[in-house]
Amino acid sequence: MPEIHLPVCLDRTVELLAPAIVGREHPIIVDGTLGLAGHSFELLSRFPHLTIIGIDRDADAIAHAAKRLEPFHGRVQIYRDSYDNLGKVLDQFGTRTVDGILLDLGVSSMQLDSVERGFSYSQESALDMRMDRSQGLTAAEVLATYSEADLTRILRQYGEERFAPRIAKAIVAERSKEPISKSSMLVELIKRVIPAPARRTGGNPAKRTFQALRIEVNGELDILDRSLPIALDRLAVGGRMVVLSFHSLEDRIVKEHFARVTVRKDLPGLPVELPGQEQKFALIFNGSEKASEEEMLVNPRAKSVRIRAITRVAA
Repeated sequence: MPEIHLPVCLDRTVELLAPAIVGREHPIIVDGTLGLAGHSFELLSRFPHLTIIGIDRDADAIAHAAKRLEPFHGRVQIYRDSYDNLGKVLDQFGTRTVDGILLDLGVSSMQLDSVERGFSYSQESALDMRMDRSQGLTAAEVLATYSEADLTRILRQYGEERFAPRIAKAIVAERSKEPISKSSMLVELIKRVIPAPARRTGGNPAKRTFQALRIEVNGELDILDRSLPIALDRLAVGGRMVVLSFHSLEDRIVKEHFARVTVRKDLPGLPVELPGQEQKFALIFNGSEKASEEEMLVNPRAKSVRIRAITRVAA
């Protein structure tokens, strides 16, 4: 098993989910992005009456999570699936609603550290980037087959890369000579085409392109957008949902969905809600939270996290 990395915002995540667990006879929490099961391990340890439904599409992550959660045999059910299939998973498990849902978005430490997965721009590897390696295009295949216009679109849309047209043009030119199959080839290409002043600020200039490719390969934003209405519908009254996002595109989707179900539908300023217009959800806190300064010092991944949380207040 790989070294266990510290989950981001572990204590705060547990604190936010605890009111949906304490006082319930048989509480169920869905960990929709199980990964190495750091959050689930802590929840199961702290709440001995809790059951966890874990979902992940990465076979390697499932194998490691299952091993790590062996001490909680009988209180964990793991499904290899994508969390936008939450409804199907809960039907298979045999429940209509659950008491809590956790989504810790982004790439796990195991995926970043695994050389053969191709997620990291800081080490040499084949450009795969699939979270589920049994299906879909690899990043190398995207680079080899997408048109210059489509490459520009995903780099601009998913990577927020201002030099997207330059990079896309260079990719198309380079692939006519040889396939861009290794991370180092893509990193060097990006360094060549981005102006020197831009390379000197903001960290590795390849990070936005790698983010864009990963999002495209795995359909991450589409999955998140599809999953949130399903997840909210399956939340029991008094239940809570916590989402940890790691870039602005994810956080924006979560913010919009949470706003949609918490904004009053009747005329603003009325002292009471009109019949049939009662809110079913409420934000646990306004806006998003960051990790503490102390956590950012010991866990670099925490620097970009944004936490949002919502609770169901009516059926």
